Amino acid sequence: MMLLSYMNTQLRDFYPGLSECCEALGVEREEIEEKLKTIDYVYDQELNRFV
Repeated sequence: MMLLSYMNTQLRDFYPGLSECCEALGVEREEIEEKLKTIDYVYDQELNRFV
């Protein structure tokens, strides 16, 4: 849940999309998506957040 909160805050406040956020943070987009999928959250590009 901490990762979810952190990612959504970063996306809301600083980045126009998940790819830009992951690049700036130095993490693999697929890794973030896989971890959050384990708690049933997926990235919604239109909302620019995990839902």
